Amino acid sequence: MSDNIYLLINDILKGRQLSISGVTRELKDKGIDEHRLVMTGYLRALKDLRKLNEVEIPPSKVYSIVEAEQTETDDLYSLISEHLRSIDPDLMIPVAAYVLSRTLDRPVFKEEFTKVGLSAKSLTDHLSSTDCTLRLTDKNPKEYTTGITKIKVAAGEPAYELNDVNADILKHSNCLLLRIVRSSVDLVGLVPKTKPTSLEDF
Repeated sequence: MSDNIYLLINDILKGRQLSISGVTRELKDKGIDEHRLVMTGYLRALKDLRKLNEVEIPPSKVYSIVEAEQTETDDLYSLISEHLRSIDPDLMIPVAAYVLSRTLDRPVFKEEFTKVGLSAKSLTDHLSSTDCTLRLTDKNPKEYTTGITKIKVAAGEPAYELNDVNADILKHSNCLLLRIVRSSVDLVGLVPKTKPTSLEDF
């Protein structure tokens, strides 16, 4: 695969969205003839690296360039993703839903669970489990999409709210938020050197 394929893909997707077939076809016009399955893997890898946005518009997935401000390592989704890994896997989805919904003051879209590192399968499994903590929002999700410009929300994408917030969800959500604060600010000169402080102290 050509070393400059990423630059070519960026050039192709500038200002628009294309499906895997569309990207493959345009690359072929530029002299890069790769099998569609190879391109599928490459585009998904770029999505995982947060270089591209992936939106499912049945029957295809379409890709677009992640805007510069979205590539920052300190965006909300990256911060939550980084600290979510330390939480009990059974609580990851409800904690992510709680932190996102309280921070953004709205229900959480399916795409946002992916952006914090949770797979579509884990969300599907949670939604079909007897211990499911989420429900579809009562309001029309379109009411929330009009002001959202930093992420791409597909038409008709569902938005979720928590059914109930129990003590475990609150405790782990607070711990996650404290981890984010502690990792985001300089605490030198504020924390005693003689006493190590863990988040369990809060």
